[in-house]
Amino acid sequence: MDGIMSRLRNLDAYPKINEDFYSRTLSGGVITLVSSVVMLLLFFSELRLYLHAVTESKLVVDTSRGETLRINFDVTFPALPCSILSLDAMDISGEQHLDVKHDIFKKRLDNQGNVIEERQDGIGAPKIDKPLQRHGGRLEHNETYCGSCFGAEAADEDCCNSCEEVREAYRKKGWALSNPDMIDQCKREGFLQRIKEEEGEGCNVYGFLEVNKVAGNFHFAPGKSFHQSGVHVHDLMAFQKDSFNVSHKINKLAFGEHFPGVVNPLDGVQWAQETPSGMYQYFIKVVPTVYTNVHGHTIQSNQFSVTEHFRNADVGRLQTLPGVFFFYDLSPIKVTFSEEHVSFLHFLTNVCAIVGGVFTVSGILDSFIYHGQRAIKKKMEIGKFS
Repeated sequence: MDGIMSRLRNLDAYPKINEDFYSRTLSGGVITLVSSVVMLLLFFSELRLYLHAVTESKLVVDTSRGETLRINFDVTFPALPCSILSLDAMDISGEQHLDVKHDIFKKRLDNQGNVIEERQDGIGAPKIDKPLQRHGGRLEHNETYCGSCFGAEAADEDCCNSCEEVREAYRKKGWALSNPDMIDQCKREGFLQRIKEEEGEGCNVYGFLEVNKVAGNFHFAPGKSFHQSGVHVHDLMAFQKDSFNVSHKINKLAFGEHFPGVVNPLDGVQWAQETPSGMYQYFIKVVPTVYTNVHGHTIQSNQFSVTEHFRNADVGRLQTLPGVFFFYDLSPIKVTFSEEHVSFLHFLTNVCAIVGGVFTVSGILDSFIYHGQRAIKKKMEIGKFS
């Protein structure tokens, strides 16, 4: 038994020295104090990393199919009234959403930017005061109102009971509404009068669009939109104006849900128009993104980059449509972010490395200073005796 104990004693890698042989120095005390502070700082830094999740990112090919893309927006037009502003969306698959009204809200703004009125998109309720019937006579008490669409009816039984419905019927036919005062519904509702009253006002438009996950565009422009000879056009004749100021401020534009760390480069961007009319274009590259937090909750969203271009009205042969256009395309590469906690064993290993590394380096430094001081003292003593 004594032999085994003796052999174990010989394996001791930490031989003990009698305290009588210790030599304590001032430099050793300073190094010990500094190394202790360094150890504590490094330990708390490692502890902070252990307690907080780290985010790992990687790139993969986007293989998703048949999904939709949600576009959240909040845009302010300080010089375009709400009654003339419309929103259209279309994509390369051929799907179109013209004069979108669902999930879209508008705030009328005065020239100081104060809110006058907030409403869901639409021009408002018509005033029915002896309106003109489709058959040509005036509405009587015992009749059901059915207004004329002025030749734009899709079927004989169709009715247009408001100026908005007449404009919509004209839009579907691809016709321009040149003089609203010739339309009974528009005259009764004071369509042109309302536009004149809102002259000098601005509009804040906010809401969201749900579109196919393919390349496309959405745009804010004055007037009803329709297709004429395969070309997307807007009916601007009804407003009897020569120019439109499309100065704007993008309060928010996001493709998908918010997730930690996302940066939307167009948030807070504003642009002031200096020419009479023109088209402002944003070309956006959308990057699909998946964010998974430390609890396993996954957020399907997107990031994007953007470039800008202003197209003046006098550039090219075709007349430029005034408005703000957002052209977006999707990247085939998906970015995935995953939150993860550092394992306890990894934390323990790093703490041991910190303690051992600082202890070793401080020991080497202390030894270098101690032996250097002794060598200098010896040389000084030899110099005295000689």
